[in-house]
Amino acid sequence: MKRTAIQLILAALFSGAALLFPASETRAGSCCGGGAAAALVLPKSAHSMIDTSLDQEKYDGSWSKDGAYHRDQPGTNTRQYRLNLGYALRLAQRWQASASVPYVWNINKYSGASSRYRDIGDATFSLWYEAFDSAMCRWKSFEPGDLAPAATFGLSLLVPTGVSPYDEVKSSFDITGRGFYRLDGNVLLDKTLYPWSASLFLSYGAYIERPVNRVYGEYVEPYHKRLGARTAGTLALTYSDYLDVLETRRVMTYTATIAEVREGEGTINNERDASSGLRKSTVSGTIACATLDKAWTLKATWNHSIKSDGWGSNTPASDIYSLGITHVFN
Repeated sequence: MKRTAIQLILAALFSGAALLFPASETRAGSCCGGGAAAALVLPKSAHSMIDTSLDQEKYDGSWSKDGAYHRDQPGTNTRQYRLNLGYALRLAQRWQASASVPYVWNINKYSGASSRYRDIGDATFSLWYEAFDSAMCRWKSFEPGDLAPAATFGLSLLVPTGVSPYDEVKSSFDITGRGFYRLDGNVLLDKTLYPWSASLFLSYGAYIERPVNRVYGEYVEPYHKRLGARTAGTLALTYSDYLDVLETRRVMTYTATIAEVREGEGTINNERDASSGLRKSTVSGTIACATLDKAWTLKATWNHSIKSDGWGSNTPASDIYSLGITHVFN
């Protein structure tokens, strides 16, 4: 029932980085609408928000279970494109909800064979509670209370709407989802002292066990499988400035981010699956241009895996290039 290391890596690869990591750092923003957060969260003054982005992920090697980095064999070209659609809505003064789903294209050349596949990915639904009544951004800090961050707490449900190894597929290159439900508890801490903003996103998730009787289109003896607990963290630092573009003033933000995700070993029929589990660390940079009222924001992000021993385990390395646009309804 256990797959080879190559199959595990390919399965993780084509389930998409959006499923392994916190929501893209290109997504909006702090309680003031500036900075960068690792989740689709409304600014405090906003009623609703539409967020779209297009990702290109280029895979380049992988880490083995012991953390050793290995390059791909010559001639390998594996890429994934994702069109991410997200919507957030304020439910009450302190409550908001959001939903997002990617549409995925896999384009691959591996071991002399080429393939293309496209389908929907796994959807995410979130409910957020803001533990503050008004925006906590400050131009200057006058007293210790001004340094308190805005705290937002949330629950997210990952729904397996994508194509997983347990569906009617023949190849790991056709995968667009994990195939499991997952419930996450999230904490977002954000503070802006203009022109600087900082945010910390922490998440802990548990997958729901599921029955399996088919793997890559082949029926197998039924068993129960659960993926390991997932922990993730993202730390972002942002600098804001103003730029005059065609006699119109825009808000420019520049964000540096570090992120890490870990998944523990899973179980098969309640016994440890030693071939499962993963870890990956990434760094990224984002440049965003927004209107003065921050109703419209255009963002470009580069997310980079450090391709060296010790920066990952049992997962592929990649670079992700994202271009996104957000519209906030105040």
